[in-house]
Amino acid sequence: MKNMIIASSSTIHGSGYLDYIKPELSELFSDVNEILFIPYARPSGISYDAYTDIAREGFKSLNIRIVGVHTFSNAVEAVSKAQAVFVGGGNTFVLVDELYKNDIIDVLRNKIDLGMPYLGTSAGSNICGVSMRTTNDMPVVQPKSYNTLGAIPFNINAHFIEADPKSTHKGETRETRIKEFHAYNNTSVLGLKEGSWLRVLDSRIVLKGKLTASLFVKEVEVQICRPETDFSLLK
Repeated sequence: MKNMIIASSSTIHGSGYLDYIKPELSELFSDVNEILFIPYARPSGISYDAYTDIAREGFKSLNIRIVGVHTFSNAVEAVSKAQAVFVGGGNTFVLVDELYKNDIIDVLRNKIDLGMPYLGTSAGSNICGVSMRTTNDMPVVQPKSYNTLGAIPFNINAHFIEADPKSTHKGETRETRIKEFHAYNNTSVLGLKEGSWLRVLDSRIVLKGKLTASLFVKEVEVQICRPETDFSLLK
């Protein structure tokens, strides 16, 4: 049994940190009074303490306590005992590198499988897929492996942007990069726009929010998916 929210971003234009998804977080964490925050992704290189303070402020209105995993001497034990986990965004390479260094990939996966409430945003959503190979981030560090949680049977491309046909930009589009991925890999990829999220409950994986998502399956034309699309059978 899984109980997850996999969100493309923590913030959308004109909204505060996590504000756009607060009603869903209230439901996800309805039986929780403390969340273990994993700040390893360090957006813009900020400290773990500074990042945890941001998360703490975001959950203040829900009356849920936030505690950073870095404040524990044993990260494995901290995850093992956690009521719920929130993995924030930032650099996915840095995040995955620290998850492996602290030996918490397996215990986090097991806790998710057992139904522990999990929230991921951006990089914290990228790691929910089969691998982190479809992240947009710079490889500033070298993780032990690109394999991630596999909590969903496909990959995420967070902050997905559709190509603007009127743009004069001649660089690679997200679609181009994902096609390059599919030249060497078979895993399907869901392009998740900012303001969209996946609600994972038991075996169901449903697109939420007001925006469409782009589904990339190897050797298949890109599919535009509307909100409430169920990806439970996707591989």
